Amino acid sequence: MQAAWEAKQQRRTLLASGSLHEASDSLSILEGLVDAAPTPETKRLLRTVKRWWTETKVPITTGATTAKVEANNTAIKIIKRPDAASATQTTTRRVSRPGAPLKQ
Repeated sequence: MQAAWEAKQQRRTLLASGSLHEASDSLSILEGLVDAAPTPETKRLLRTVKRWWTETKVPITTGATTAKVEANNTAIKIIKRPDAASATQTTTRRVSRPGAPLKQ
């Protein structure tokens, strides 16, 4: 379990890299972690990272992401907030039926 967590954290470090050199170093560390603890989960994670390596390099070098991805990430953060569901229902009720009394 610890090996899977360390591999996941290393993947996050890789994705947060500021340069391709730094990302390549992080990938090498990830490969070492997987070699040290080759569980099905860590091997699958490494296989996925390697499969998407070409696509992963683009945002690392350019810093660009798509607005759609950013909007989805923001929506997920809002939904996961405590009491977000009740706030969303209240807002939806207000927007969908203007002038209708709000139910508590």
